[in-house]
Amino acid sequence: MVQNKAGKYRLLKWIGGVLGGLILIIAGVALYFSAKWKPLLTEKIKDGVYNGSQKLYTINFKDIHLNLITGSAVLDSVTLTPDTTVFNQLKELKLAPANLFQIKLARLQLTRIGVLTAYFKKQVVMNSIVLEQPSINMIHYKVKKIDSAADERSLYDQISKTLKSIHVKAIKIVDADFDYINGATSKPLNSIKHLNVNIKDLLIDSLSKFDTTRFYYTKDIGFELTGYKSTGKDKMYTLKIDTVAGSVKDKSIRVKGLQMIPLYPDLEFSRKYQYGKDRYDLTFNEIALAGVDFTKLSAEGNLYARILKIGPAKAAIFVNRELPPPPNFDKAHNFPHVALKRLPIQTIVDTVKLTNIDVAYTEYNPITQKRGTVYFQNLSGNILNLTNDSLQVAKNNHAVANLTALVMKTSRIRVAINFNLTDKNASFTYKGNVAPMNMMVLNPMAKNMGLVEIESGQMQGTDFDIQANVNGASGIVHFYYKDLKIKLLKEGENGGIGKKKGFLSFLANSLLIEDANPSKGEAPRTARITFQRTPAASFFNLLWKGVFVGMRETVGLGIVPVKTPEEAMEKVKDKKQERREKREERRKERAEKRAEKKKTDT
Repeated sequence: MVQNKAGKYRLLKWIGGVLGGLILIIAGVALYFSAKWKPLLTEKIKDGVYNGSQKLYTINFKDIHLNLITGSAVLDSVTLTPDTTVFNQLKELKLAPANLFQIKLARLQLTRIGVLTAYFKKQVVMNSIVLEQPSINMIHYKVKKIDSAADERSLYDQISKTLKSIHVKAIKIVDADFDYINGATSKPLNSIKHLNVNIKDLLIDSLSKFDTTRFYYTKDIGFELTGYKSTGKDKMYTLKIDTVAGSVKDKSIRVKGLQMIPLYPDLEFSRKYQYGKDRYDLTFNEIALAGVDFTKLSAEGNLYARILKIGPAKAAIFVNRELPPPPNFDKAHNFPHVALKRLPIQTIVDTVKLTNIDVAYTEYNPITQKRGTVYFQNLSGNILNLTNDSLQVAKNNHAVANLTALVMKTSRIRVAINFNLTDKNASFTYKGNVAPMNMMVLNPMAKNMGLVEIESGQMQGTDFDIQANVNGASGIVHFYYKDLKIKLLKEGENGGIGKKKGFLSFLANSLLIEDANPSKGEAPRTARITFQRTPAASFFNLLWKGVFVGMRETVGLGIVPVKTPEEAMEKVKDKKQERREKREERRKERAEKRAEKKKTDT
């Protein structure tokens, strides 16, 4: 029994010794070949990049660690550098790519490399390439379109003299710093941190160029950006993004949790500027692009997409009317179809879908020292043919928006806006209707902005058809209502809202105001409106003013005179001076009373 155990022990010891010896031999051979192949592989990598890129790129690295047992390699201190002289030569031949890359990284990891296959069969096969925390500069150039003859020269044709094929199952870029640079000006167009990229199944061989399921020889390129945060140059806003993700295979880009956050409260924000400037507080839960043409985006820097979905979202806009508008500045510059022309890239979006967007537009009235807000809740609808592409505009020069929203939380508004994308005066038309509402819901805005309080009134409906451009608006408004009574309010001594102007309110209701439309026994009245736009009036201001002027005229108050910015500011200055004088008078009165009291006491 003891002899059997001793025999088994000797056998196991012998087997272990043989295995240990084999492992040492394999390790020694691996180390030998690793050392021998190290300079050879270094040369092959450098030659492969240089020749495969038509001498456009040079790769350099400090050292390479090769492990034949695991089939892995690690390159230290890697740089990929483009040769601008070669790039300019390729431009002349119409062979230049639209983007150049400058890459620096501490380590480049390659796993499961078939070294023998690469050496003897000229076939590069590996499991993965991982770039950890690289710094990537992508420099974009406007290049001429490649000739049809050159189009047939594939990436495989360019590497075929050196390699028969390249197959990488996965390429991962982890936590990269990415800068997108305009090659013509060398100015950064965008800079992002913490970018992750996953490339699936890269295959370059004689047949892959014919595979229509591949994008640049890959099955998919996915990317994700997380935790983006940036403060603007003027230190007035912070931009935050939770996640930006996309997939070439799915033709999609998705943005979640985008916020533009003002760094100061509304009045404090506006008073940081010498002139009036709108303040925006924006939150977009989700923005999604579908049907993105990544080929055009990569090659030409142009955005072509089938659908852009926006919402749910919240937008708060604040305007302080105590400040003068910037000199020689016209807010027509920011009309939607004018701003669209200024986008730095050509854009075609077939359909924009808006869903559940809440908009609050607030103005501060320096005369009443109060804010008035117009609310549009659950703004939803579609915008068709959103484009600044000259060829697309030549085919169809109109963008059309069909929108609905809840006004002041009570009544549904429907509006169709037709934008002329080529008219030099930025013309557009808008028509629609507003459902019935109790007009007293307008009081928070009417009291603060116009010193008018609605005591009663039932709107039975409003419809409008208006033509507008940068110069003004004209059109037709039908405003149907009954039982309208208003109260004219005084301005408070220190600003704010004072008591009712009783006699003037009586006169207004008795002599000026038509309490119903249609009046009893009469045909409905129609308002035909025409008014000029001031340079300080925004697109949104022009929209609601067209309807408001028609409603005011129907009621019997006539058209509101259009004040120039200078006239409006002069009125504000007069009111402020009037308040100062009243305060000074009251101060003197109090001082005189104190002096009299002191005299009688003595």
